[in-house]
Amino acid sequence: MVFPPGDYTSQTSCGGSRSPLREFLRTETGSAAVLVTAALAALLWANAAPGTYESSWHTHLSVGLGGHELSLTLREWVNSGLMALFFFVVGLEARREFDMGELRDRSRLALPLAAGAAGMLVPVAIYLMFNAGESTVHGWGAAMSTDTAFALGVLAVVGRRMPSGLRVFILTITVVDDFLALGVIAVAYSDRISVPALLVAIGVFAVVLLVRRLGVRRGAVYGVLAVVAWGALVESGVDPVVIGLAMGLITYAYPAARENLEHATGLFRLFREQPTPELARSVRAGLASAISPNDRLQGLFHPWTSYVVVPLFALANTGIQLSADQLGRAFTSPVTLGILVGFVVGKPLGILGASAVAHVLGRGRLRLPVGWGAVAVGGTLAGTGFTVSLLIATLAFEGTQLENAKIGILSAVIGAFLLSRLATWLITLLPARLRRRALLGDSETIVDLAVPVDPDRDHIRGPRHAPVTVVEYGDYECPYCGLAEPVVRELLGDFGDVRYVWRHLPLTDVHVHAQVAAEAAEAADAQGRYWEMHDLLMSHQGALRIDHLLDYAGEIGLDVDRFELDMKQPAVAERIAADVDSADLSQVAGTPTFFVNGHRHQGAYDIESLSVAVRTARERAKVAGH
Repeated sequence: MVFPPGDYTSQTSCGGSRSPLREFLRTETGSAAVLVTAALAALLWANAAPGTYESSWHTHLSVGLGGHELSLTLREWVNSGLMALFFFVVGLEARREFDMGELRDRSRLALPLAAGAAGMLVPVAIYLMFNAGESTVHGWGAAMSTDTAFALGVLAVVGRRMPSGLRVFILTITVVDDFLALGVIAVAYSDRISVPALLVAIGVFAVVLLVRRLGVRRGAVYGVLAVVAWGALVESGVDPVVIGLAMGLITYAYPAARENLEHATGLFRLFREQPTPELARSVRAGLASAISPNDRLQGLFHPWTSYVVVPLFALANTGIQLSADQLGRAFTSPVTLGILVGFVVGKPLGILGASAVAHVLGRGRLRLPVGWGAVAVGGTLAGTGFTVSLLIATLAFEGTQLENAKIGILSAVIGAFLLSRLATWLITLLPARLRRRALLGDSETIVDLAVPVDPDRDHIRGPRHAPVTVVEYGDYECPYCGLAEPVVRELLGDFGDVRYVWRHLPLTDVHVHAQVAAEAAEAADAQGRYWEMHDLLMSHQGALRIDHLLDYAGEIGLDVDRFELDMKQPAVAERIAADVDSADLSQVAGTPTFFVNGHRHQGAYDIESLSVAVRTARERAKVAGH
């Protein structure tokens, strides 16, 4: 079988998709470079042509409908309009983590909530200490919220050896403080409230909840209602970005179900036989319904918010004129110092302190997702405040005070980067055993594999008992399984303490020979030749008819007559059906899907990604063994 060139191992599965969390993290990390570029461009523009910078962003843009007109400056359209999309994506990811991610285990929610809240309160307290008795005391909100893109971008640079759980921990904390920051904006930094307009916004949101309850899936309906609620919030004086977060939080996330994928396949086959506009619409609707609205909307909006909206926000808000005199005044200003010290010192203290208190009060029941060293690095990374901090600064300050706040926010990004670099370097100096514990801790990962590996039943390649077990749900006709096979071979060759398990998941709706190929492998197992048949099937994915299978049986020295009879035995079909049932229980919808020590492997199945997952699992096993 010939495949066109391309990075197929970056695909998760036949019938599946890439990991939404991995895509979220990759986009956030990549957009950090664009964000830095936009911030530098704003600084250059403001210093090269300060008059045009301010006049451009103060240009008014009006939108009218009937007798109603909304007129805002370009900066206000960015800050209040486009940023609502940013918070919509934040809400989507928060909901997805709550429904499908690490936070689906509700016992894991308390600690990041406490860390996120304390990581805001301590910086605010530090800011208030610097600004006590000053007219700038009301700007405390500018010192509390972490920027996700900058934090993950800095982690990509300084934390290459950090555990993957640290990324999820940081993401959870940033979602918590974005949520709380929006509450602060709505309560403390909104203009004088117009109650009638606010009631209209609340009423429209109630209609959104009703429409969702009725099962309406048309995005245009929710989009129109969201725009109406946004406009009502603008008129009410409450910052309208709140509606973005609210819409994201009510958008369900769930894994693609195999029956929905099979339904979509059936619709496509009908369209292939009769390509009519009506069937084309049915296929589009079937494909859309196969994945959750949350995943679909994240895929649509997240690249736009990361690469367009947030950089535009930086371009519109970070332009300040810099001079030696101004920097000298700024670093004696309580605003600059309060924000800088709040982020660089307060964030790590708040996150580490709250994590320690929650762990002690929970008497060990509340376990950190990573080790204490990794939490410390996460605390330093959380000191990169930018987007929400700038948003609040523009609401709280004007003139020189606003410029001082911007200098404090930008300085905090640099300070957090340097402190994170120092923290990661100190961890590398620890002895190997202490370093493992500092990075990984003693927490148990969520077990996604519903049916544990049974050495007496499962097909195992490698040591019968090993510290790391890699389980693959596969289909002998799936081209991506064929591309993953040499990766698995290389993995087993590189790691002598890994056992590999294959479980059948024939996708009969797309691969007509997958079931009979699985039956051939089980029939070969009856004569002790399972892996020999497995290897032949994987290397001849385009030739899996029954005559081919009989030829393979003879090639590996099987009794062909017995082999043919064994393929028809009910026990063989039951054995494959048991694997399929276990896949359904583990919410596996496509192939190949890998589990490493019971934890679902998200993302690419290239040798580098799988090796990282195996090393992490092995390190955790070593920590647990001490």
